Amino acid sequence: MSASPSQVIRADIRAMSAYPVQHAEGLVKLDAMENPHHLPSWLCDEVAGVIRSAEINRYPDPEAPALKKRLREVMSVPDDCELILGNGSDEIIAMMINSVAGPEAVIMSISPTFVMFKMSAVIARAGYVGVPLNADFSLDVDRVIAAMSEHRPAILFIAYPNNPTGNLFDETALHRVIESAPGLVVIDEAYNVFARQSFMPKLPDYPNVVVMRTLSKLGLAGLRLGYAAAKPEWIREFDKVRGPYNVGVLTQLIAEKILGHHHVLEEQAGEIVGEREKMARALQGMPGVVAYPSVANFILLRVADAQAVHAGLISRGVLVRNLHGSHALLDSCVRFTVGTRAENQILMNAFAQTLESLA
Repeated sequence: MSASPSQVIRADIRAMSAYPVQHAEGLVKLDAMENPHHLPSWLCDEVAGVIRSAEINRYPDPEAPALKKRLREVMSVPDDCELILGNGSDEIIAMMINSVAGPEAVIMSISPTFVMFKMSAVIARAGYVGVPLNADFSLDVDRVIAAMSEHRPAILFIAYPNNPTGNLFDETALHRVIESAPGLVVIDEAYNVFARQSFMPKLPDYPNVVVMRTLSKLGLAGLRLGYAAAKPEWIREFDKVRGPYNVGVLTQLIAEKILGHHHVLEEQAGEIVGEREKMARALQGMPGVVAYPSVANFILLRVADAQAVHAGLISRGVLVRNLHGSHALLDSCVRFTVGTRAENQILMNAFAQTLESLA
């Protein structure tokens, strides 16, 4: 007899859904918060030179010293902190949770937020508690502190700014949360390049804080590179559950080369911020549309019928993310990624036509 998944796969895993990735062929892709800009040709030529000489027949250096040195310089990592690299920040989330997971361990975050915090906790068989935000997506500090007191989380994840809401939580409120936390606090700064606010300089003052980032939103999503900075004693423990050779040769070499011209990515981020502000102003003037303030590279909207809007945009060649049904606070919500100027114009025209057709 051959075994079936129902006999072998854990029931809680069978009950889960895989991370949702929408098919985008033939569509203007504005659903995944990617940087829409290509690298300039001169930088592509430099990357090509790196690839030609890459020793892909050898395993990568697991310490990635050149890349870490470049990240320290470009991202202003404090001298008394160490770095760990991951295949995207998703792998770093899993590393940290795996390092604490056990029958009594609890992982906590606010809700709604990045879905991988909960998914990684479930996969590791750790408990998970999501503390709801206020109706305006602000942080309910007293509720978070009370939940920490009750559940004693080993790790509290806070996205700063938050995904999918796009807002930065009040810094004073976060300081209260950090000072009240019984365990580790991970500040996920995936959208830092757009928000321009960071806890990275504050790491020396908070020995229980990790700052985690990804290069995906900066423009290198295809490389799948994330990193986290913290006191050395934390990084040493996380490194024990890191898979061997987890960041490939090409990722290390290409990221180190491109980060040597970090100004290119910064300039692209500046263009995205400018486009975001133009989109926000246009959206706020549309009847029946609530556009929430954002400091990320996306805008969260509440509309009368999110599913109809999502379908209407696809029929007009544009893909966005439908968040209706994912969380009670996100009912009737869709999320627009900020694209190029041309892509944003296509989106806004398609959105106006969709709203008109649904009126």
